[in-house]
Amino acid sequence: MNPLWRPDVELAITPVNWRWPTSALAGFLAGFVSVIVFHQIAIASIGALFELPVKPWPLAPVAPFGVPQVVSLAFWGGLWGIALALAVRRLQPTVTVVLLFGLVFGALLPSLAGWFIVAPLKGLPMAADGNPTRIAIGLAVNGAWGLGTAVLLWLAFQLRRAPLASR
Repeated sequence: MNPLWRPDVELAITPVNWRWPTSALAGFLAGFVSVIVFHQIAIASIGALFELPVKPWPLAPVAPFGVPQVVSLAFWGGLWGIALALAVRRLQPTVTVVLLFGLVFGALLPSLAGWFIVAPLKGLPMAADGNPTRIAIGLAVNGAWGLGTAVLLWLAFQLRRAPLASR
């Protein structure tokens, strides 16, 4: 029998041999928290640095449930975090590889989805209307989210790896 299909066999594909549901949960939590911390701090920092009228941690309600915008963003960050965590399972478990992958994943995939899927659905121009400043800000902010998510995942891997006696 192929060991990939046996539920009692754990393959050494993650730093801590997590099964995919555990990785998905860790990814959701890391992505959710990363939006609240890293993503929003990046927005605030870029706004302050370039004197842009940005509003980090927006609390305006969004449809359809009327939750604060930052909570909605964090939820979507959690879903992207699941994808990142499941992708990280396939990497060599070194801190450099995980963090670089998180940065690139975060900068590219959510940005591309936002520009070419979400924006047209909302009636907005695709690809930030070709505005290089908006494109660069989107890549930087989402890259900060990806890096933050990767940092939190790496910390979770390390906590899980540590023996109970040393905690």
